[in-house]
Amino acid sequence: MANIPGSIPCHPAHPQSSPPSWFELFDLARVHELKTGGVLFAAGDAGDGCYRLDTGLLKVMVTSTSGEERIVAILGPGAVVGELAMIDRMPRSASVVALHDSVLRFVSRESYEKRVLPHPEIKQALLEILAFRLRQADETLAAATFLSVKARVARALLELAELVGTPSGPQCIVLDEKISHADLAAMAGVARENVSRVLSEWRRRNLVVTGNSPRYVLNDVAALKREMK
Repeated sequence: MANIPGSIPCHPAHPQSSPPSWFELFDLARVHELKTGGVLFAAGDAGDGCYRLDTGLLKVMVTSTSGEERIVAILGPGAVVGELAMIDRMPRSASVVALHDSVLRFVSRESYEKRVLPHPEIKQALLEILAFRLRQADETLAAATFLSVKARVARALLELAELVGTPSGPQCIVLDEKISHADLAAMAGVARENVSRVLSEWRRRNLVVTGNSPRYVLNDVAALKREMK
């Protein structure tokens, strides 16, 4: 995974040597497999528990009444998803779909509540995840409010580079997953046509290379960061 200074990690770090914790709840949890394009849960579904992503890639998305989709987060291995339901017992607030074949572990709300009482540090860990999500939401809102279309596309590509990128030179990163223009547009919160226009310009400037498959090569990471200003 590429290290992009200033980019958004997929989940907060947690110490490997911690006492029995929130993350250990998943070690013996039920395994759930999800194929590419599969829906883990949809907005409005009952919030009966949460998942830890062991392998794969997920997108968290919301849909407007007119059917327009917006990706609010991309989650990689180690991320926890659906945690809000453990706190408020409300239906799912967003839909989660697999961008790649994924393996997850499911913890029911009942199992969580049994562990929280004797181990309050588990609740603290969950609160830290929720706080991290809130900060992510604040950054996404600020980007949608203040950044140009070009800057928002650059931000989305750099976020993907942090999750699925492989360095291929001093300023070059190859995105190892197939990400469609539609998903990139949904991440950036712009129209798909705008993504195509921006990528065409960047291809001419040799900042980004795209082939027949929806994979991207970021040829000049520093230049893309400048596009965010």
